[in-house]
Amino acid sequence: MATILEKWKNGLQKTRNQAFGRLTTLLGGSEINHEAWEVLEDTLIQADMGHQTASSISAALKKTTETTGITTQDAFNLALAAELRRRLTDSTYALPAVKPAVILVVGVNGSGKTTSIAKLGANYQSLGKSVMFAAADTFRAAAVDQLKEWGQRLAIPVIAGQENADPGAVVFDAVSAATSKETDVLLIDTAGRLHTRYNLMEELKKVYRVCGKALSGAPHAVFLVLDATTGQNAFQQAKVFKEAVQVDGIILAKLDTSAKGGMVFAIQSELHLPIYYTGLGEGIGDFSQFNPDDFVRSIIGS
Repeated sequence: MATILEKWKNGLQKTRNQAFGRLTTLLGGSEINHEAWEVLEDTLIQADMGHQTASSISAALKKTTETTGITTQDAFNLALAAELRRRLTDSTYALPAVKPAVILVVGVNGSGKTTSIAKLGANYQSLGKSVMFAAADTFRAAAVDQLKEWGQRLAIPVIAGQENADPGAVVFDAVSAATSKETDVLLIDTAGRLHTRYNLMEELKKVYRVCGKALSGAPHAVFLVLDATTGQNAFQQAKVFKEAVQVDGIILAKLDTSAKGGMVFAIQSELHLPIYYTGLGEGIGDFSQFNPDDFVRSIIGS
């Protein structure tokens, strides 16, 4: 059975090979020349850090090498790893001491949202928590069916309405049911919002408000699921969702199939949103709390 670090390394192989791998052989001689610094910044941009974050990291690393007199590849790799790690926060989500803890899960269609909910539910089960799902994506019958299927597999009850039912009504019923049964965690699947559609984002705000009407203080957290393979587009999604509802943290799905893991740095440095969980494979157990140390080790390859 693979260790957590092995899962990180395997999951981030594409990001390491296609982007950061170039940096671990950057020094061709005894010094880092102007061309090498251009390669560094271009590589960071290709890893989908964005121009602002890539430029900032490159400038900081250049200053470090000039100050310390770095000339070897090993020393440069250590400095690069230290600079990348410095930009990541240790972020762990702690469930509030209430029953139920209501978590609203949002994101666009195709981001891996429903599967991430299933993985998150299984994760909480492994911690001894009772879990309930709410299928509030009432506009896509397939989404409701998918969540029900996961509920059957995991023995997690699912509250769902009729097709095209009011999502707010489903959420209200789910919060009420979870409260009466003293369920530890209620995970609410919402319709996949196209972040450019004003009306759909307004409806998401309504669902958020309904949670509070059904239970004071709810939702206790909003998790935004982002598809790691979409790079900077996911970054734009995060900005819009953050403006629409109070996003507390990120679930980064499909990290194992992406070569654009650098978006992690853009999300944290420019949006100041913690990354709580990552999807590192297709299996229900291929899900982990975000570990900054393992992440940096895995993309650098050391």
